[in-house]
Amino acid sequence: MNDSTVYLNHMSLINALGYRHNDVLTQLHSGDTSNMQEYYTTINHKRFVVGKVAQELPAIPEQLIKHNTRNNQLALHCLLQLKTQLDNCLNQYPAHRIGVVIGTSTSGIAEGEQALAHYLKQSSFPSEFNYSQIQMSSCAEFISDYLGTKGPTYTISTACSSSGKVFASARSLIHNNLCDVVIVGGADSLCDMTLNGFNALEAVSERLSVPFSANRDGINIGEGAALFIMSREPSDVQLLGVGESSDAHHISAPHPDGEGAATAMQLALQEANISADDIHYLNLHGTGTELNDSMESRAVNAVLTNNTPCSSTKPLTGHTLGAAGATELAFCWLLLQYPNDQQLLPKHCFDGCYDTSLPVMNLVDNQQTYPSIQTAMSNSFAFGGNNVSVIIGRNRI
Repeated sequence: MNDSTVYLNHMSLINALGYRHNDVLTQLHSGDTSNMQEYYTTINHKRFVVGKVAQELPAIPEQLIKHNTRNNQLALHCLLQLKTQLDNCLNQYPAHRIGVVIGTSTSGIAEGEQALAHYLKQSSFPSEFNYSQIQMSSCAEFISDYLGTKGPTYTISTACSSSGKVFASARSLIHNNLCDVVIVGGADSLCDMTLNGFNALEAVSERLSVPFSANRDGINIGEGAALFIMSREPSDVQLLGVGESSDAHHISAPHPDGEGAATAMQLALQEANISADDIHYLNLHGTGTELNDSMESRAVNAVLTNNTPCSSTKPLTGHTLGAAGATELAFCWLLLQYPNDQQLLPKHCFDGCYDTSLPVMNLVDNQQTYPSIQTAMSNSFAFGGNNVSVIIGRNRI
């Protein structure tokens, strides 16, 4: 082990697939889309297919009521899953040596919508509304306040790449000796603004999304959270490389040839000091939109091999936006942490009509078995050409 090595020691998650590790893995392997559901927005009286968390969420403690948002409840659910491990960290390290870096794109916007609706009717905001709820910093500050940490605490909000980029930032805090441990991840909750905003961009599908299909017509939105404990303490899963780029091709459309996406993937490989052949599974960004899938297939073709098993898991969870990077890296973490005897990978769920105008990719269908994976990559791409690719692997030491 060298001084730059960091590990993702523990992980918790919650999304449309649930939160128990074994249950989530089983559904990923089988391609279970049954948790996707209908969601109604009152702004334009439209129904959407979404990935909504079904579990009852814990209440925000009374002394932290200013942080009372669904987004923070999702994060709290993850914190409670890690209670034993976090207690150990708090006992082992000084509070100022524990950092928090969170990615989000919605924060408490849903609560802001409710407060504004109340104001329009009553000419006053509800008594329980606190403006800080809608600030992007809310989730990171809540986690820090809840745990009593005093280390660097901040949020990254770069749309759909938010909680992929947090891993580079969190690692920097450790590399620069500012922290011994960082709670890192992302959380996003459903809100009408996001749903109707993407609908205004004509990017939302009215049915279950079908990434990389010739019939694809948009995304489904989802919600969820995933948190990791990152440190130098050796464990089963190691953070190998993070590649970031910003091609700034267009405010909402990706570069058609995927140049920025390919650069992020290449930089991640270089930092991990591995080759394309060493990537045993790729979790695709795979939104199901015409432009994203087209450019990502070209980027994958330019950087990896036609044999690299890959899949988009968004038809199972919805696109969790600011939480997508952490959520989908959590799926990769599960694959590395809990190898299965059947040698299955997350199934790529679509209608089977692959768009033949795209470069060929080895989409996982689970009609075949795969070698036990040692290394996995996850892609996240965002508005403005903001791209990130993260590689994790089993600890070989």
